[in-house]
Amino acid sequence: MRRFAPWGVLAALFAAPVQAQIPYEALQAPAAGLTVCPGGLCQPGALSGFFQALQATEQGARTRPVHIVQLGDSHTAGDRIPGALRARLQARFGSAGRGVVAPGVPYAGYGPLQLQVQAQDWSIATAPLTPASGVSSAEIGLAGVTRPAYGPAPRLSLTLEPGAEAQVVTLCGRGGPNAGGFRLDADGARQTVELSTTASGPACRRLRLDRAATRLELTPLSADAELYDIETETGRPGVIVSSLGVVGATLRELAARDESIAGLELAVWRPSLIVVAFGTNEGFDPGFDPVSYASSLRAQIGRLRRLSPQASLLILGAPDALRSGSPGGCSADGDRAPPPQLAMVRNVQRAIASEMGVAFWDWQGRMGGECSADRLALQADPFVRGDRVHFTSAGADWIGGLLNDDLMAAYEAWKQGQG
Repeated sequence: MRRFAPWGVLAALFAAPVQAQIPYEALQAPAAGLTVCPGGLCQPGALSGFFQALQATEQGARTRPVHIVQLGDSHTAGDRIPGALRARLQARFGSAGRGVVAPGVPYAGYGPLQLQVQAQDWSIATAPLTPASGVSSAEIGLAGVTRPAYGPAPRLSLTLEPGAEAQVVTLCGRGGPNAGGFRLDADGARQTVELSTTASGPACRRLRLDRAATRLELTPLSADAELYDIETETGRPGVIVSSLGVVGATLRELAARDESIAGLELAVWRPSLIVVAFGTNEGFDPGFDPVSYASSLRAQIGRLRRLSPQASLLILGAPDALRSGSPGGCSADGDRAPPPQLAMVRNVQRAIASEMGVAFWDWQGRMGGECSADRLALQADPFVRGDRVHFTSAGADWIGGLLNDDLMAAYEAWKQGQG
């Protein structure tokens, strides 16, 4: 049985060789649960643009990557669930690259799949969570991190696994007449990347390297050089899955992102699918207001459509999760139960998805319904951690695989309808 290190100890592995992303082999996976959506997906027709991009790639008629951008909370930040989707889609349609990552190590244990990130005298942090009272997150992009702070000899290194080598590199950061640049060393080949622009504001630079590189090293040319994110592509057709999550995030974090930065990022990344994966943390908020949440979700769906009109949209319904200290709860020990607000979150998500013609995936249903987090945690090979919220490596690979299966079943049905 293959095992992976918990998220909390991944920082200790930064010095280890990068290994290829491979599925976790569980002892025995449970069957997918029944859902309120046929085949797990409500409004699958909303994904037609995404399906068209996959079909063109499959037929050899598309050279541009099919880019999936997932925005969410810790389930996204850990990269295990999006990573399971990435591995399966790339196995079928080809690997177009690792995609977008934060420009540094935002927290201890940061361990994105398919590459290794090492920072020396180069520090970033996760942007502060947005309070319920308002939005205040100027100059924060969709990666959700602060600008880098540099020490005496700053250096950021990305080591990419076999199959994810970088042929194309995109840097997005702060531009302006006096904006600082970076030196990029790609497997020994050096060049300068300038972010200078006539007016101050976000700027992106897309570079095609002379040859694919497995190691990228960035050095700022001045203390003013500022990065929002880094994207790598293989230069080949296929799929990219970028997982941009923040631990503890709610939909407020998406609302707080600087629109001038987010708009440029999405224009450069050109996603075919944007996955909105918030809801767990709202479900644990005793002050959750479904009316306010519906208004906010409606606004963010509209905003993403405006900033990225070519992208299909998919909402992942909040998964099952339990809170301890709930006497008479549904868990085996009788002391845990889903917070009541969590069902409200799902109801709002499904209603807004239907109202706005957005695809919706019934995550809780696929897990097995109410209290499935407890059942999955008590298996011989646990799929959910002891907190009854987060997935183990086995569970992440399983649930990410179920999402892939439902998307591919809908894709095959769409192709038949096209025929």
